Amino acid sequence: MEVNKKDKFIKTIDTHKKVIYKIVNSYCRNIEDRKDLEQEIIIQLWNSFDKYNPDFKYSTWMYRIALNVAISFYRKEKKWLVRNDFYKVESIYTIDDENENGTELDDNIKLLQKFINNLNELNKALMLLYLEEKPYHEIAEILGISKTNVATKISRLKLKLKTEFQKNIS
Repeated sequence: MEVNKKDKFIKTIDTHKKVIYKIVNSYCRNIEDRKDLEQEIIIQLWNSFDKYNPDFKYSTWMYRIALNVAISFYRKEKKWLVRNDFYKVESIYTIDDENENGTELDDNIKLLQKFINNLNELNKALMLLYLEEKPYHEIAEILGISKTNVATKISRLKLKLKTEFQKNIS
């Protein structure tokens, strides 16, 4: 029996829901925005589902769409806040003291999240994928940059993060 499009889509989303979870929690400041972004990502994934290229992994395809939607969402939100004079310098999300498994986060992880949160959208996405242990060629496919550019940017970001850690530990 052939699986219909809706069932296949739901199974794909369910299998790779951590991709959406991580991106939504990295780009949104509050729970309502997270819900809105999650819905927007799912809508865009549905709209693109027929265009999925099986030469790529579903997770690569999902990351690419979800990151593009998140970056657009974040930029729109930031413009709205500036236009409405509510913009303050703060992180784009609040780091909880617990992770998705309900265990307390280590102080170094909290500090790393804080540093990553202060990066621009591209570098934040790059570090998110790097910390997911995605291979450089897959990161390049997702972000639409060359593998060499990925390696160079990651090297620079690691050096920057190391320097930030040293400043805060001293």
